[in-house]
Amino acid sequence: MLEYGYMGKIAEIDLSKRLIHVINLEEEVARTYIGGSGLSAFFLAKNVQNINDPLGAENPLMFMTGPLTATKCFTSGRHSVASISPLTGIWCESDAGGSWGITLKKAGFDGLIIRGQSPDPVFVAVENGEITIRDASFVWGKNTFSTYEAIKSNVGRDAEVACIGRAGENLVPISSIMTDGRNSRAAGRGGLGAVMGSKKLKAISVKGNKEFKVFDAETLQASLQAIAPKIRSATTGLSQLGTARSVRPMEEIGDLPIKNWAQGSWKEGAEKISGEEMARTILTKQYYCPGCIIGCGREVEIKNGPFQGLKGAGPEYETLGALGSLCLNDNLESVAFANELCNDYGLDTISTGNAIAFAMEGFEKGWIKDSEFEEQKISWGDGNKLADTIVLIGENNGLGSILGQGVKKAAEYFGESSVEAAIHVKGLEFPMHDPRSMHSLAIAYATSNRGACHLQAVSHALELRISMPEFGYDEPLDRFLNEGKGVMTAKMQDFMTIFDSAKLCKFLLFTGFKVQDFVDWLNAVTGFDYSASELMTIGERIFTLKRMINNYRGVRKEDDQLPSRILNLRLEGGSKGNVPDLEKMLKEYYAFRDWDDQGCPSDEKVKELELKNIFENEVFQ
Repeated sequence: MLEYGYMGKIAEIDLSKRLIHVINLEEEVARTYIGGSGLSAFFLAKNVQNINDPLGAENPLMFMTGPLTATKCFTSGRHSVASISPLTGIWCESDAGGSWGITLKKAGFDGLIIRGQSPDPVFVAVENGEITIRDASFVWGKNTFSTYEAIKSNVGRDAEVACIGRAGENLVPISSIMTDGRNSRAAGRGGLGAVMGSKKLKAISVKGNKEFKVFDAETLQASLQAIAPKIRSATTGLSQLGTARSVRPMEEIGDLPIKNWAQGSWKEGAEKISGEEMARTILTKQYYCPGCIIGCGREVEIKNGPFQGLKGAGPEYETLGALGSLCLNDNLESVAFANELCNDYGLDTISTGNAIAFAMEGFEKGWIKDSEFEEQKISWGDGNKLADTIVLIGENNGLGSILGQGVKKAAEYFGESSVEAAIHVKGLEFPMHDPRSMHSLAIAYATSNRGACHLQAVSHALELRISMPEFGYDEPLDRFLNEGKGVMTAKMQDFMTIFDSAKLCKFLLFTGFKVQDFVDWLNAVTGFDYSASELMTIGERIFTLKRMINNYRGVRKEDDQLPSRILNLRLEGGSKGNVPDLEKMLKEYYAFRDWDDQGCPSDEKVKELELKNIFENEVFQ
């Protein structure tokens, strides 16, 4: 029986049958898969054979906390959402900060598994161990900000709410699930908002005051006190300027994507959308996730001009890249307004920005015909037209109905001449870091289980400024080196997988946070006696299980590729002339992982990681 760190219960909610079943979380399962996306992978593996349509009733939507969620551990105010993605058709997980995950755990549950489809709009209300399914017709058709307020008015102001906007209702494959109202924390990537919309599930409210035990609170507190000064010192810039502080330095090294990944430098534009410029002009205050001492969140207000009246969450680095530099848009207020609109509709700003940049290039080069979309034409740098295009995407209308499918499917619609401009891996658009500037990003994107993602490895941290002596890296690596990056990225993926399972924010990695710190916190909370090597094996097990799920969905080596533009177009600027050697890194990576030449884990590796019988009916035997 789980005694420390967990509530010990996961609720299965069948919206088709209006049934609620509470599962007791077994200690062996918790120890083996920890929580978060690890537990989600475990449960999804039991259902993967039954999932045909990601928007069908058979696709489960899983909200999971971890053992560190709602503890005093810094940056542990996090939860994950996982499912099969309607955008990519494969494993999808998306992580979010804020208050919702903490409150779910205090409401009495480590996680929720949503199954089936309701015939009518509903929301799920969770309160101190009790769950009800309620009518949501009064909020269906509303966007996220008004939904958040209306649900709180309905169930109590002390509730926290996860919800979808019009984009999720319209089943837009780049839609997100939003929490924290106008503070706008998002489970953004992979279209999980559309999965929620397909179930006619408008929102999940959570509230509660249940407590859980921590095994050794004294040891945990001592560790936190010892590491706190180091975290504060290492994140001063992040606290002052948020993630937007990275815009200028990333442009300098060629990491900031510009003009749909086809331009190498944009110094003056980067300065205009930088964190420094935001602080000088529209920033009002910073925002902290509960339990965090960094405070990277921004709140902004625009008092004059065409975007007057905006007051909400400020754009983060990824959004400044996606709706700014990627579109050659140097109007900071335009980016902030577009960000707010995406948050309200429930749209992933990363995929939205990539899709809009794709359209800008299409109109420029003529494979999107002015005659077909004359009034919807958008050109490079047209910050004023961003909002109109976002509305089209959110409402699933006109050009937006094509762009909202993601750039892979948009390129299928517009034809062969547009494929070069569709920058994605496995259907998921690139985040705002260019593999030509830090070569480990190439192998990280190619092998990430959800498609192009820097966060599933954070390998680029070892090419920027941190060391990882536990993995044999006593100093940062040459960012243009290809040799050794396959092995390094695999190790970092395993480490980051346990972050995603226990629920910690990855900004800790930039503070010198090490594997042993993680071990100490987790053992103090749970009472387990993990060693560092055991935790890394768990990370490998979970990462490999997600890969096996993807293998079942058809993923093979030919899918572990990058767009031609990234591998062949050499840019000026901070990455001048450099392109990654993906094949060299991929060969090294497969060998280290013990995957065959098709990208499937070997039988020996599956047995070693105790995954042989994880799938029902022994699909992989």
